[in-house]
Amino acid sequence: MIVASLRHRIPHEEFDYQVLLDALPGYSRPRAKITALLRNGVIVRVKKGLYVFGKEERRKPLCPELLANLIYGPSCVSLEYALAWHALIPERVETVTSVTCGRSKAFDTPVGRFVYRSVSMRVFPVGVDRVETGDGRAFLIATPEKALADVLVADRRGPILSRRAMAAYLRESWRIEEGRLKELNRDLLEELAKCYRSRKVRLLASIVERLKREGNG
Repeated sequence: MIVASLRHRIPHEEFDYQVLLDALPGYSRPRAKITALLRNGVIVRVKKGLYVFGKEERRKPLCPELLANLIYGPSCVSLEYALAWHALIPERVETVTSVTCGRSKAFDTPVGRFVYRSVSMRVFPVGVDRVETGDGRAFLIATPEKALADVLVADRRGPILSRRAMAAYLRESWRIEEGRLKELNRDLLEELAKCYRSRKVRLLASIVERLKREGNG
């Protein structure tokens, strides 16, 4: 009975403590009821104040991108996870990676690992998309350009000093096809390069410009 009532009052799979409290009216000791729900696996605590329904009670899969925004913020899904989300790289990425203008953090939760890399407030809002989930909610995720720029800046394996070296890096380390690079927005990459003050991102913008020029030739 309590499970049916909860599912009626909480339409989404992901919800916060206040929503949970509001779904338990009439209980003199709602915290004790929440403890029981957690113990029985009806709900799962992702982190303090954030919950999801247990596997048996879910009506649809969890939204990891939305959870990433909720677990720690302000944040935006980016880096390797966003590259895979945009199908720029062939590999599946399990860890949900994000950038934040707060401190770098990592969270190991019952529903997966969420990693946040700190970037400056100057670059954080550039190249961010708002994606509607179809149920009145939305999450923030990096555009392909931002995700790739964030990856380049985060990679500390040494300098990349030429377009040839950058092309080799993108091909060998990330297996990104030239056809996908040609689709990128060169102006946005230039803006990101300026915000990051990054030679590597500027080289990427140069490669994209060359590919577009050759494609139109």
